[in-house]
Amino acid sequence: MYKSWWKIASIILLLYTFTAGFLLEVPRLPPLQETIRNLYFHVCMWFAMMILFTISVVNAVRYLRTFNQKYDIYARQYAVMAIVLGLLGYITGAIWASYTWADPNKPVMNSFSSIARDPKLIGAAIALLVYFAYLILRDSIQDMDKKARISAVYNIFAYAILFPAIWILPRILPSLHPGNDGNPALDVKNDISGNMRMVFYPAVIGWTLLAVWITTLKIRLSLLKEKKMMS
Repeated sequence: MYKSWWKIASIILLLYTFTAGFLLEVPRLPPLQETIRNLYFHVCMWFAMMILFTISVVNAVRYLRTFNQKYDIYARQYAVMAIVLGLLGYITGAIWASYTWADPNKPVMNSFSSIARDPKLIGAAIALLVYFAYLILRDSIQDMDKKARISAVYNIFAYAILFPAIWILPRILPSLHPGNDGNPALDVKNDISGNMRMVFYPAVIGWTLLAVWITTLKIRLSLLKEKKMMS
């Protein structure tokens, strides 16, 4: 039981996120209004994604230092789960944008076209595509040791692109995304209330723990498959 406390915590925190996230009062700032509740899902999933990509690259470095195959498995599975979180974050973000960024005075296709050209979305798409290429690269190499070494080096390269693509370059360029040019939602001091902070931080922890839980199950399956292949 004591070994599973963090799994129980993830369930409790996510139940709290869904319940409080929809019921607690939120600041109705234009143009976000009630859609600001998506902060607990879209943004928190992306925070969890960044944490898992960090765990992945740490294990890639550990593999290069030790050449222990298990670290390669860890790196791959954490990267896969981070990509899943990234896709979920991208989808929830696109839905959010369709309600808050679209210009009601413009045709629907023109509004979505302007949204798709936003630097933040382009940077996020580039980062995810770089990691998709990481998975394709792995599957294209048959030799296990060579695959692990090249993948570990590429993982470090992909991680070096991740932060500039998502956090740095989009903030330099004009963007509709909340947190840029005074657009509300991500300024912790001014844009989100105390109620929102009470949900936001537990949500980040809850999504992260759930993702780690799923990843550990996938790692165990991968280790069992490898053991079976070697026996």
